[in-house]
Amino acid sequence: MRVPFTKMHGLGNDFVVLDARAEPLPPIDRAMARALADRRIGIGCDQLILLEGSDCADFRMRIFNADGGEVEACGNASRAIALLHGAKAQVETSGGTITVEPMDGGARIDMGTPRFGWEEIPLAYAMDTLSMPVGWEGLEGPAAVNVGNPHVIFFVEDTGIVPLDRLGPLIERDALFPERVNVNVAHVAGPETIDLRVWERGAGLTRACGTGACATAVAAMRRGLVSGRKVAVNLPGGTLDIEWTSGDRILMTGPAATSFTGSFEWSDYA
Repeated sequence: MRVPFTKMHGLGNDFVVLDARAEPLPPIDRAMARALADRRIGIGCDQLILLEGSDCADFRMRIFNADGGEVEACGNASRAIALLHGAKAQVETSGGTITVEPMDGGARIDMGTPRFGWEEIPLAYAMDTLSMPVGWEGLEGPAAVNVGNPHVIFFVEDTGIVPLDRLGPLIERDALFPERVNVNVAHVAGPETIDLRVWERGAGLTRACGTGACATAVAAMRRGLVSGRKVAVNLPGGTLDIEWTSGDRILMTGPAATSFTGSFEWSDYA
């Protein structure tokens, strides 16, 4: 069976998108997702995105990280599929229903409301999630936020000197995080500007992480580190604009693009 795909990216965070809304595909397991994501023998991507029909929204988005594990949310992929869909839509995800709206060269996404309870992150035991009394080799006192998926955010003086390639996987898989965690190191560069690097759960260092930008912006606002409820978050791949509205919704605006289209033989990866 020959299956079409669309290769897309949001600020360099790249995706292989399979559209099964009209014609369902056979089940995708962890091994197949990992093989398609492999940059040497597969198509190559940070995440594999599967679009399906939904009973509670316009369609459903499923997200598989490069390690084959299925996760709840992906902000950059949400902007990409907004462009692919071409119209405002309600999208079901494992992390909740989001609203996507394409714009010139990108999209605006209503990511829903953040969650702060220790059991909502989730953490292995109760603690203050605004300033957690934990640390790893000099990275101390992070905030934790769930924006459809779990994040910890460390505010530092210089994101570039943090060995995130080494500490990221250690923190991601720490027993404190029963569902693992995305690891963010952030520097507040101005009253409305944050610099950010992210170790993404199941994908590693990434050029951009939309949910990481949302979680970091909200954490900075809760701590009073920025002046208002709108910030620009600078990632290695570019900038996202994040607003935490008075109605407690997180709005993310930024670019996305199609890289190329193609097809593959299902049996080569199943």
